[in-house]
Amino acid sequence: MKHTNTRRGALQFGLKAGGVIAAASAFPGLLHAQAGWPSKPIRLLVPFAPGGSSEIVARSAANELTKSLGQTVFVENKPGASGNIAMQECAASTDGHTIILGHIGTMAVNPFIFDKLPFDTNKDFKPISLLAKVPSLYVINSSVPANNLKEFIALAKARPGQLNYGSAGNGSAGHLAFEYLKMATGIFVLHVPYRGTGPQLTDLLAGRLEAASVGAPAILAHIKSGKLRCIATGTKERLPQLPDVPTVAESGYPGFEMTQWYGLNAPSNMPQANIDRIAEACNKAMRNPQATERLRGDTAQPVGDTPAQYGAFIKTEQARWKLVADRAKIKPD
Repeated sequence: MKHTNTRRGALQFGLKAGGVIAAASAFPGLLHAQAGWPSKPIRLLVPFAPGGSSEIVARSAANELTKSLGQTVFVENKPGASGNIAMQECAASTDGHTIILGHIGTMAVNPFIFDKLPFDTNKDFKPISLLAKVPSLYVINSSVPANNLKEFIALAKARPGQLNYGSAGNGSAGHLAFEYLKMATGIFVLHVPYRGTGPQLTDLLAGRLEAASVGAPAILAHIKSGKLRCIATGTKERLPQLPDVPTVAESGYPGFEMTQWYGLNAPSNMPQANIDRIAEACNKAMRNPQATERLRGDTAQPVGDTPAQYGAFIKTEQARWKLVADRAKIKPD
């Protein structure tokens, strides 16, 4: 019996050691983690006003990080200047306990649509983890004579410049998404910028706009009610909530993908060990069904990855959106 217990103990030790080695290979800084960090609450800056997908993602992450890190992670909304106010504050932070919610706009688009920024997006920030992707849906008012993307493209080509689409503003995710669709399909549809998703949806529902690309959480109810018609999703695969709606890719444009995304970034002065510790906690949180239940309910797709993976993803997104921004001559409001 003693011999059996010894073997069992050795096996358990081996499994635990294997887990440590696996974590260390993904997050190398964990082997040199700073003792006693975090020593105070961590501030998670969100560069948008309260509400919407950013709020859901940020608070879900903050709740889980609080449990894992042993210190409160609190969300602080700092909207303004297309997210650049919060980005500047985070870049200048030296307290070692400030991070920011990264977004497709702030991390991958703003560097190419602003003539000058008070920080360097790539040098002044370090990637932590990609948290979630939020599907972009392509929708039209129910009065538009098209039942799917192919029919809408045919209509737009038959009436170049006579159809319009709205967005939450110049450089917004919806603006980028529709310009990307125009670039892929070769259609000419006029852009009407609004100051926010709310005013844009008001005109879209009233029929003063023909089309738009909007994050799924904001318009699912309108699609299900029949007020809006979803002609395609920007996702790689069909959404469970809209199983009959094809993706843009399967509608004849292979490789097309358009999703809004959210991650965590830190100022460049934060030690890599601390970044790896946050990333490991994010990785676990985004794989916990209970922790991500609300995200999935709002069609957000939890991710959770390493700093290296998230950093590579940002570079890929920057290359893609620089091309779109340059071709569409997108400038901020």
